Amino acid sequence: MDITVQWIKTSWTKQSRGGEAAARRNAAPVGFSLPQVPSGFIHFVQMSERDGFEPLSSQKDLRRIGVSLRDEGDRLRVLARVEPLFGLPPRPRRPPAVRLLPGQWVRWQLNYRFTSALGIRGWSYWLDTFNIAYGPVDWDVFLSEPTALVDERGPVR
Repeated sequence: MDITVQWIKTSWTKQSRGGEAAARRNAAPVGFSLPQVPSGFIHFVQMSERDGFEPLSSQKDLRRIGVSLRDEGDRLRVLARVEPLFGLPPRPRRPPAVRLLPGQWVRWQLNYRFTSALGIRGWSYWLDTFNIAYGPVDWDVFLSEPTALVDERGPVR
């Protein structure tokens, strides 16, 4: 099964909810060119407020991502998992899995808001963007428009 995964995790605090910092956060890319990644690994990009939303690229084990991938013969079934379960916004109704044909790809986005265990620190936020392609792809595939877009971003005020 030929699968290419790019996971982009963007994180911030209340300081980036408005003004110039929010503009930088909102301008953060949702897709990057693909580096060479060994089989069984994904391209992981992390952007955070503390680093000025500069992308930091690395690799992660394919089995450790928050997405269920299942080969259904001629299609790839993709379903993002909501993790962790205690983050907001609530997701009472989730979209169905996406089934990709070879040559297709999906962009799936989920956002979260968290508080510290005792409520001492302020809220923190993160956005997960999963770009997942089925079949052979070019290095710039995730810079184009996806075949399918699943936007599960909700209100996190």
